[in-house]
Amino acid sequence: MKIITKTSHWWLTMLMAFFAIVMILPFVWMFSTSFKTPAQVFEYPVRWLPSQWIWDHHIKVWTGPKSFGTYYLNSLKVSLISTVGATLLSAFAAYGFSRIEFNGRNALFVVYLSMMMVPPQVLFVPKFLMFDSWGIYNTHWALILPGMFTIFGVFMMRQFFLSIPNEISESAFIDGAGHIRIFFRLIMPLAKPALATLAIIDFSWHWNDYENALVFLIDESLYTVPLGLQNFILENNVDYNGMMAAASAGIVPMLLVFIIGERFIVQGITNSAVKG
Repeated sequence: MKIITKTSHWWLTMLMAFFAIVMILPFVWMFSTSFKTPAQVFEYPVRWLPSQWIWDHHIKVWTGPKSFGTYYLNSLKVSLISTVGATLLSAFAAYGFSRIEFNGRNALFVVYLSMMMVPPQVLFVPKFLMFDSWGIYNTHWALILPGMFTIFGVFMMRQFFLSIPNEISESAFIDGAGHIRIFFRLIMPLAKPALATLAIIDFSWHWNDYENALVFLIDESLYTVPLGLQNFILENNVDYNGMMAAASAGIVPMLLVFIIGERFIVQGITNSAVKG
């Protein structure tokens, strides 16, 4: 039995390693292409390592009138503000759905979750009309304000709060603490793994958001990184080398966020699934 178990684990490890390599290969090609000449982009068989490393494409991305520095700052502004707001608002709403008893609480939560079935594309026209009437169309607030509300975030935080024993809150109530004090002094410190997980996932969503930025932003000075990649689509051809250089730079924040918060992702998702 031990031999069979070890063999099955070995084959499972090899299978997972195979899929991991398959998923990483496109990123390797992207990074390699950013250092190639245009003639080497579609060579067959694929040249994984360029014969000569060319840095001109990376330099072009960060210099000139359409520098990616502006797009980076715009993406950081939108992603950070939206993530902070979404994390706090989700925690507030989740606390109400999980720790405060009121009539129709579960029914209201089910209705709230049902909104996840509405495709985001259906809301583009209503949001366009609303943002235009508010005067925030073609501003970053058209991305930030809707980004502060996430149904998934409320669901995830509620599931985590349900895993926290009610005795903690009850003992705090006996000592005279109210909901606000319990939320900030007891629940929030215990929910650090879930908060970190939600922040990382939400940051990823906003950093990679293309559709909302395409619909609600007009001025190029407001463009985010996904929209900035359009600059490499020229009239008669596509600058694949420059696009791959910009894309390579664009995934750096995501890699840093994942490396920093990897252990929080695993711990937070595991804990949030304890109760349903």
